[in-house]
Amino acid sequence: MSGTPHIEVSGLAVGYGDYVVQRGLDFTVHQGDIFVVMGGNGCGKTTLMRALVGLQAPLAGTVRYGGEDFWNAPEGRRQRLQRRLGILFQGGALWSSLTLAENVALPLSEYTSLSKTQVDAVVAFKLALVGLSGFEEFYPSQLSGGMKKRAGLARAMALDPDILVIDEPSSGLDPLTARRLDELIVELRDSLGTTVVVVTHDLASILAIGDNSVYLDADTHTMIATGHPREALQNGNAKVRHFLTRGNPT
Repeated sequence: MSGTPHIEVSGLAVGYGDYVVQRGLDFTVHQGDIFVVMGGNGCGKTTLMRALVGLQAPLAGTVRYGGEDFWNAPEGRRQRLQRRLGILFQGGALWSSLTLAENVALPLSEYTSLSKTQVDAVVAFKLALVGLSGFEEFYPSQLSGGMKKRAGLARAMALDPDILVIDEPSSGLDPLTARRLDELIVELRDSLGTTVVVVTHDLASILAIGDNSVYLDADTHTMIATGHPREALQNGNAKVRHFLTRGNPT
């Protein structure tokens, strides 16, 4: 991990119309981080994620990727920056009418000039990375929740993104499956050098994989910088410690 800033968020405010969900967001995600955006339900985690990946313009402030101002970039340049991002949405967001192979192939067919043979090879490799080799012809309806998440992860990685943004990876999964998905995220970061931003309220995931974090406070509508979650659990802000223990003494 080089410590190079990959994402820089400055003075960011996100919300809807006149309603500000979060304001004054300032944080840096370094290359190779597994950076956790945490907080309770309704605090604005997903709204922030939408601003990071280009789905919703912020009310104020800047998001920079590699020093480039994402939201003030020309449309064509912003689209190219978006292709550096791989996004795993909470439900996997797989096309139900497509096989796993077709789901993973979709961004490759849309954004590259690879031949069908080359696309097939990349698809097989990405599915193998997430432990789904041999499931190419399966449809999402034939998969368990954990397999759908892994298939969504394979599609998010199809274009070899520099940055993975993952929304609630453990949502809807049993604890064992959630832990295995956490382990896969760490393995991918370690083996591919990918920077990962994880949006979650799941304590087990936060403490297992995060190496830097911010807490979004629903009461004050701003963030509390927390650093490494395990250090925050012991010595951090009282509100963050309460969240990380769900009110139980540490």
